[in-house]
Amino acid sequence: MAKSTEMASNKPLPPKAEVPVEVVGVCATLAAAGFEAYLVGGCVRDMMLSRVPKDWDVATNATPEEVQAVFADTVYENDFGTVGVKIPGVADASDASAADVAVRIVEVTTYRIEGKYTDLRHPDEVRFAKTIEEDLSRRDFTVNAMALSMDGALIDPHGGEGDLRAGIIRTVGAAEERFSEDALRLMRAVRFAVQLDFEIEFATRRAIVALAGGLDAIAKERVRDEFSKILMTSRAAKGVILLEELDLLRYVMPELREGIGVAQNKHHIYTVFEHNVRALDYTARENYSLAVRMASLLHDVGKPKSKGGSGPEATFYQHEYIGAKMVLQALDRLRYPRDFVEQVAHLVRRHMFYYDTGVISAAGVRRFVARVGPEHIDDLLKVREADRIGSGVKKAMPYRLRHLLFMIEKVKRDPLSPKMLELRGDELMPLLGIGPSPRVGWILNALLEEVLDDPEKNVKAYLTERAMELNALSDGELRARFAQAQEKKREAEEEMDAVAKKKHYVQ
Repeated sequence: MAKSTEMASNKPLPPKAEVPVEVVGVCATLAAAGFEAYLVGGCVRDMMLSRVPKDWDVATNATPEEVQAVFADTVYENDFGTVGVKIPGVADASDASAADVAVRIVEVTTYRIEGKYTDLRHPDEVRFAKTIEEDLSRRDFTVNAMALSMDGALIDPHGGEGDLRAGIIRTVGAAEERFSEDALRLMRAVRFAVQLDFEIEFATRRAIVALAGGLDAIAKERVRDEFSKILMTSRAAKGVILLEELDLLRYVMPELREGIGVAQNKHHIYTVFEHNVRALDYTARENYSLAVRMASLLHDVGKPKSKGGSGPEATFYQHEYIGAKMVLQALDRLRYPRDFVEQVAHLVRRHMFYYDTGVISAAGVRRFVARVGPEHIDDLLKVREADRIGSGVKKAMPYRLRHLLFMIEKVKRDPLSPKMLELRGDELMPLLGIGPSPRVGWILNALLEEVLDDPEKNVKAYLTERAMELNALSDGELRARFAQAQEKKREAEEEMDAVAKKKHYVQ
């Protein structure tokens, strides 16, 4: 049964009190030219919910050519009847260029109706309509199919206001027809449900399950954008659960489904899927970034594939490595930007670490920060918080993590990469009389290892002397030192991972 949603009033809010002046001006100009002009879609919905709209859309019976004739400066570069009306703004006083003037674009779209969607993505044809009612009949959900005039008159032929009051997401007309037109609406129903904290009406819900496979025909970029919008809501966890309940998750992130019903061990009271979703819920409540939310949702995605044994003593050896590879594949498939994909995979790969105030040295912390990357440390700790809360513990940041954070803040000032050495590579080459070669990297890494152990050695005079001593070594000897440094890094990594792996039965 749908929950009830309290409205701000029994009537639409007076638009002139909230609508940006440039939008009011566009509507007034159209009216003065003898045309109709209505606010439509999400901005009407949000106003009626006492929310601040992010976008303002205007619908009119004027054709695109007529809109262009009414306004002096416009842009029209699409096949859907949408003309961008340019509204000059005010120059930024801090900008040195007087030509840089802020320009607001108000989108004005001619009433339209659409033909069949053969490919489940785009209408085969778009025809201009004569009335606002015809235009509203093509929209996806009743709460988005209302129009508001500048004098406050609400046009609501599909009962959107009633559904707003009842907290319901319902399609305009037959659900099967709306979803067959554009299968992305299957995900949009979920997104609106979690954004507004509404319930999806029964017939609409049933149609989503029946037509879920249509999502496979949608461009991965569009699926990606809807998934990101769901994750960025405050009810992201509910969104993921709803995607699974409606059989959509298999077409969005099938990797997550592998954790459904997969029990963990005596250190976990939730299944892998439940744990991942609860971790996401924490990041949404804390309003963390998309990268942190995604990494928290996927941090244990590799556990089902790595599970060994069963019951309280089950193990999940190398699940972080397996999970990182799965993340790369999943996010690449959804066409996320490469740097975002690598960032999330990196957080998943590094989420298993342990810090004991009495065991890990300052040098170990420096190596930990160098390995993770100073730019990723804050996000990694947020993923760890989510992991903890998602496991059912009460404290996101126990004493050990707070102490680690304190140590990290201290060592962040120390050199953690070759770029932070007082002797740079471009200085090293003329000093030693060598050109670009592997020797430069080997020597710099050898110097960094010494500085990681003792930051006070990061002095140009000392580094210069040591560089000259190292340059006297053969290529083979330098390679051996580099290999030893890599082994030392590996040992430091194991030092911070080993206790955690034992504690959480993942060896």
